[in-house]
Amino acid sequence: MNIVIVTRHQGMIDWLAQRGIVGKVISHATPADIAGKDVVGNLPLGLASLANSVTTVDMPDLPADMRGQDLTPDQMDAYGAKLSTYKVLLL
Repeated sequence: MNIVIVTRHQGMIDWLAQRGIVGKVISHATPADIAGKDVVGNLPLGLASLANSVTTVDMPDLPADMRGQDLTPDQMDAYGAKLSTYKVLLL
């Protein structure tokens, strides 16, 4: 697979690796970085439409004051981290 991980959080990289998801890690994506690739991370919809797929890490139990923090994999699990994969089409 041609996976690109878009994050600036080491905890997310570690959490993904524990699940066998590895790839090139970048902190900010450009069209050239993600075109036709399977991306893990958050992207604006216009950019996401260039990717083959976009997988987000959702944490439904994450308190508002913890947003943007570099969490450990254990913290991510405690906050209900799960993967959701999308295909974004530009119409």
